[in-house]
Amino acid sequence: MPDLAVLIVNWNVRDLLRTCLSSVYADLANSKLDAEVWVVDNASQDGSPAMLRADFPQVHLIVSPSNLGFAGGNNLALHQIGTAATPHYVWLLNPDTEVQLGAARALVNFMESHPEVGVTGARLHYGDGSFQHSAFGFPGLLQILFDLFPLPSRLYESRLNGRYPRAWYEQKAPFPVDHPLGASMMVRWKTTRQVGLFDAEFHMYCEEIDWCMRIKRGGWQIYCVPEAEIIHHEGQSTRQIREDSFVNLWQSRRRLYDKHYSPAKRWLAARLVRAGMRHKIRVTQQRLARGELEESVAASYVRAHSKAMACFG
Repeated sequence: MPDLAVLIVNWNVRDLLRTCLSSVYADLANSKLDAEVWVVDNASQDGSPAMLRADFPQVHLIVSPSNLGFAGGNNLALHQIGTAATPHYVWLLNPDTEVQLGAARALVNFMESHPEVGVTGARLHYGDGSFQHSAFGFPGLLQILFDLFPLPSRLYESRLNGRYPRAWYEQKAPFPVDHPLGASMMVRWKTTRQVGLFDAEFHMYCEEIDWCMRIKRGGWQIYCVPEAEIIHHEGQSTRQIREDSFVNLWQSRRRLYDKHYSPAKRWLAARLVRAGMRHKIRVTQQRLARGELEESVAASYVRAHSKAMACFG
């Protein structure tokens, strides 16, 4: 069995993917791990497959004729990996990441010494080197309030909003989390065989949260390993379709709530979301009337929030 399979799902971010793969191969050479790299291209129109064939012929390339989303793209590769010599671990990476030297070895070493751990995440930084939250608590009703209503600013970085203290990342010691950000997740292959793959009904967003909920329910622990550092140029694919991405986010949250919330919490969540969306639309219309927004921007904002509200009945 190889040590590791690195898996990247790409959509129209050719240049970022090139940088990502260069960093991956540099880190793998440094790590001395026996590893293979897989890329699923989700029907990109920017020449990504041609770039991969020319610059990275060693990559296992899977070209999908349609955009399967993050979950579907990863599942496609995981099925194929499962028919080959299966690795001990699979490292899911976004194409807008840059792996820093030592990251792969730090994650593998931690999992090797902690067989009860099914998933590990890395410490993420933004492109300018600033801090990025890399792991979160599972979302509850409070997250809806934080996302849709004005609350005291000091609370947004707190555990109430699912954030772990920055000091925990700075101390470098691994710490338990509910789920890492999907930009970097190393998963034990044995865990995927027990729990199953992603729920492909999550086209975009929340798929890693649902997966980690199922993984924890299966008895596995999940950790963040700050020694493994990665630069994350966040949201480069989703920025191409901002309005659709916003609606996709709330469609996925609705599915997450339906799968994991009690009937009472689902009832309350729907009412909070509808009230919050109406509040956001009202504020947008007031800003438009004051001349603070262009009409096209306001129209797109109202349209997206109206569609998201409709997801909750």
